[in-house]
Amino acid sequence: MLVRDRAFFASLFLTVLADQILLFLVPLVIFQITGDVAWSGLAFFFETLPRYLTFPAAGILCDRFPPIRLLRISRILRAAACLVGITGQMVFGGVWWLIGLSAVVGILTTQGMLALELLLVRAFADQRFEKIASYGQLAAQMGVVLGPLVAAYLMAVWPWEAVVVVATALFVLADGAFLLWPGKTRMTASPPAAESRHPLADLKHALGLVWRLPGLMQAILQAAGVNLVIGATLATAAAMMTGYFSQSEQAYAWLQVGGALATLGVLTLTAHVHLGLNTLGRTAYALICFGAVLTGLGAHPLVYAAGFLLIAGFDKMFNIYVRTLRKEIIPAADFGKTTGVIICLNNLSQPLAGLVVAAFAAGDDARTVLLGLAVAMALLGGWTFRRPVCST
Repeated sequence: MLVRDRAFFASLFLTVLADQILLFLVPLVIFQITGDVAWSGLAFFFETLPRYLTFPAAGILCDRFPPIRLLRISRILRAAACLVGITGQMVFGGVWWLIGLSAVVGILTTQGMLALELLLVRAFADQRFEKIASYGQLAAQMGVVLGPLVAAYLMAVWPWEAVVVVATALFVLADGAFLLWPGKTRMTASPPAAESRHPLADLKHALGLVWRLPGLMQAILQAAGVNLVIGATLATAAAMMTGYFSQSEQAYAWLQVGGALATLGVLTLTAHVHLGLNTLGRTAYALICFGAVLTGLGAHPLVYAAGFLLIAGFDKMFNIYVRTLRKEIIPAADFGKTTGVIICLNNLSQPLAGLVVAAFAAGDDARTVLLGLAVAMALLGGWTFRRPVCST
């Protein structure tokens, strides 16, 4: 990583730290209030569905406006949403203010994610994308490492509303760090759009590219399989650890930290070892699937934790595989809108996983659901990986 880019990656770290604090709060607070993992699954559905449905519109905006501007706006509005959510909770009460806050922040995070993707492609065009993307993921994972710990230990002494105020301040600090980054001048010009279209026509064009460009539909189905498992794991981890396995909130936080540390190791490997793209994808997919089997079979918290670490660690390797594949296949002028559609389709299985948990989990035990989704993921992978997605 170049010295001049430290402010950029510091800004990314602070943003993810704030996001992770908020993501940690939702399932834990919901489960503490209701005592039922099904409610956690339902809350996860309402939290995640809006953010994924927003991806196509966010992608269209990324092709029309400078990504730097969009990235900054998304951060400032996330801070504002936190303040509005806290005010509403203080005035009206109720846990739905927390769910609504998370949904709004998730939508704004969607815009920030896509703007960041274009920023990486254009500002670091002279470097190997897998390496730059891995550095970005490493910075993000540092936020993932600290986010659960910060949230858990602050919640031990403060109410959750005060912890959200901390997240608000972190969003503001992240924007300040970004302003110090000199690399903004390295941004290559946006490629001219092939033609001016109505947003709905842009969406139709992006859907056509997803259908026509070779390899994209296979990759979407693979990502859907991964995200079924990721969604169910995120929706049930708090209930499984603090409920079924009777562990403390701090133990749950350390599990999250362990997953983030595993990811750091995997991303370091990805950044410094040049694996073939197909090898990268197959390896990550297989190990995530094996981790899902362990979480579904685990009758002991250590077995569950081993599965969780595999899922968390290799999810980001699979993410690098998919992002690199998109960069190689999608035309530059259509990158934003097409990527937005793809991410939306990839991730719709996450809120679906939340509904599956809500429908089929019993009390604080979600093992049967996790094992069933592992089988579904294995079947999708066996079908879509029969042929290489990309010849790279």
